[in-house]
Amino acid sequence: MQQLKDFLDQKVEQYNQPGFIANDPISIPHRFSKKQDIEISGFFAAILAWGQRKTIINKCLELFQRMDNAPHDFLLNHREIDLRPFLSFKHRTFNDIDTLYFIHFLTWFYKNHESLEEAFLKGQTGHLDSMESILSQFHVFFFSLEDAPTRTKKHIATPARKAACKRISMYLRWMVRSDDKGVDFGLWKNIAPAQLICPCDLHVDRVGRKLGLITRKQTDWFTALELTQKLREFDPLDPVKYDFALFGLGIEEKF
Repeated sequence: MQQLKDFLDQKVEQYNQPGFIANDPISIPHRFSKKQDIEISGFFAAILAWGQRKTIINKCLELFQRMDNAPHDFLLNHREIDLRPFLSFKHRTFNDIDTLYFIHFLTWFYKNHESLEEAFLKGQTGHLDSMESILSQFHVFFFSLEDAPTRTKKHIATPARKAACKRISMYLRWMVRSDDKGVDFGLWKNIAPAQLICPCDLHVDRVGRKLGLITRKQTDWFTALELTQKLREFDPLDPVKYDFALFGLGIEEKF
């Protein structure tokens, strides 16, 4: 285990670097400086993050061009006619219905709240195992508006359905983690890095299994918990920093 920790620590140092940003969806929120713009762009970038990274980035750029590259201002000040360009927006199964509801919810939310962090605190208990409650309650809250389309609910995973919740966990990593490397943002202070769950995507899952960090046959919420618990043995205060190592090993080194 010590040898594995040393190996992964080395890989964290290698991949948790600004050079990692350009080819990753996290490059989208890095285009902004205003806190709310970072939150909003990061949220969309994480939710749309499936498929090839280049395509994800291009789709996000397309989406925010339709908001004049000022998402917070757009949400607060758009008129109904300004929503027409979004009728043609699509990324895989995320279509205009989904886009318009996301805009609708975020518009309503930001007219009443300063930070999207508040939407994730409804399930916060402060305990190490709070994330299941945090993500489950966020899902309920996000789709609590009267006209929430049933089809759109599939685009935000929830532990209540035993999903691995990889994209929303990645978003929380971006917003919560803070170090001196400048990759993650560390904007949110009411969720501790120790509470985060490692995003269990295809590459992380594969490398985690090869390294003996995952034993479950399927990939679901309990798999993400198992992986994170193993990573907490290496760093109990910041286990998801190893996401860099596992993902880098998988996508860059084909480990």
